[in-house]
Amino acid sequence: MIRRIVVLSASAIVAVVALAWLLGWRGPGDVLPARPGADRQATAPPAGATGAPAQPPPTVGVVEVSPRQVPLPVAYAGRIGAPRDVEIRPRVGGLLLSREFDEGAGVKDGQVLFRIDPATFRVALARAEAQLAQARAAVRQAEDNYARVSELRQRNVASEQQLEQATGTRDQARAAVDLAQAEVEAARLNLDYTTIVSPVAGVTALTSPAVGSLIQPQQTLLTTITPLDPAYVNFSFTDQEAQDFRELNEHRAKPISEKDLTVELRFGDRSRYDKPGRIDTAAQRVDQQTGTIQARAVFPNPDGVLLPGQFVRVVIRGVTLPDALVVPERAVSQGPQGASVYVVTAANVAEARPVRLGQEVRDGFVVTSGLQPGERVVVDGVVRVKPGQLVRAVPAKPSPEGGAAAAQSSEGAPATTGSAGVGSPDGSTGGAKRSGARP
Repeated sequence: MIRRIVVLSASAIVAVVALAWLLGWRGPGDVLPARPGADRQATAPPAGATGAPAQPPPTVGVVEVSPRQVPLPVAYAGRIGAPRDVEIRPRVGGLLLSREFDEGAGVKDGQVLFRIDPATFRVALARAEAQLAQARAAVRQAEDNYARVSELRQRNVASEQQLEQATGTRDQARAAVDLAQAEVEAARLNLDYTTIVSPVAGVTALTSPAVGSLIQPQQTLLTTITPLDPAYVNFSFTDQEAQDFRELNEHRAKPISEKDLTVELRFGDRSRYDKPGRIDTAAQRVDQQTGTIQARAVFPNPDGVLLPGQFVRVVIRGVTLPDALVVPERAVSQGPQGASVYVVTAANVAEARPVRLGQEVRDGFVVTSGLQPGERVVVDGVVRVKPGQLVRAVPAKPSPEGGAAAAQSSEGAPATTGSAGVGSPDGSTGGAKRSGARP
């Protein structure tokens, strides 16, 4: 029993020693090691004791909008058409002797195209001239007979019936001369028709009857000539655009007329035709299938550069917008609620302003509502601005991109209506975006 108690006591002592070793025995003067980070927590200043330095307001470039007259060039897709195609058909028939031009080549006005065998027509002319000479001889005889009978009648030797008969014979002879002269003219015309000349200048067709063919008068198609100068360019515009133009003219002190408009032509590679054109005519009704109004412009084409069927772009200049407010493209942001800009108030506070955009012009977009003359619009640093934020406004610098766009517009390439959406005031962000519709 005593032995058992001793064993249990020894076990208890060992357990106490082991526990003291695990917990680490410290004397009265010992100090527990500090936990990691305790020094930093102890030395950290209380929250709010010392604040960070205040950030300065962002610097933004602004422009002041003011009403001005803005050129508004408009562009339409067009197609070149010939004024008319001229079919060359013979007036007389016969054997085709020669073709005096190269098929598909250009010809001049009055140039000889074909020659028909003139032998039979020369014979016909000679016969008509002989008949004319015979008629003239007969009229001389009738004139002499009339003079003799008239003198005998005055002597009461010839009867009244003889005088009337002589008068009738004389008149018939005179009419026969007139008929013979007409026959001569007809024979001479037919002979001239054996040489076929071009009535207009233009380009001939690629095919024509072979030399030696027997051609029929007014039936055989010899060739087709397509005039190239002037060149007609057909294009179309919507009835809404026509209505907008009429409303614009109603608000102008001096309405725009066709004489004030000039037309430029651009090819598919954006190169410009060097000769200006003019508006020729426009249809007075709307096409039922397309809902557009057909129009036509005329361009001089002495060198034949403009070919029928060619697709081009028609740029009409001379239309202006009076008292228009224009903001640069980079100032406009596009978000879920539409287009908007930042306006800097008199207290230099940025204000988000929804706007409605009109046409895109050389310097940006026309603002139809949402801005007032004299307001300052943020152009540079839009992405750094928030609504209600204090800003430092400085005059905006012209951007290279805007200069390039202006240079392109000055060459005659009008921009389409659109908007941009970089750092929009309503919170949306993204790259620049263009839209063909007005916001």
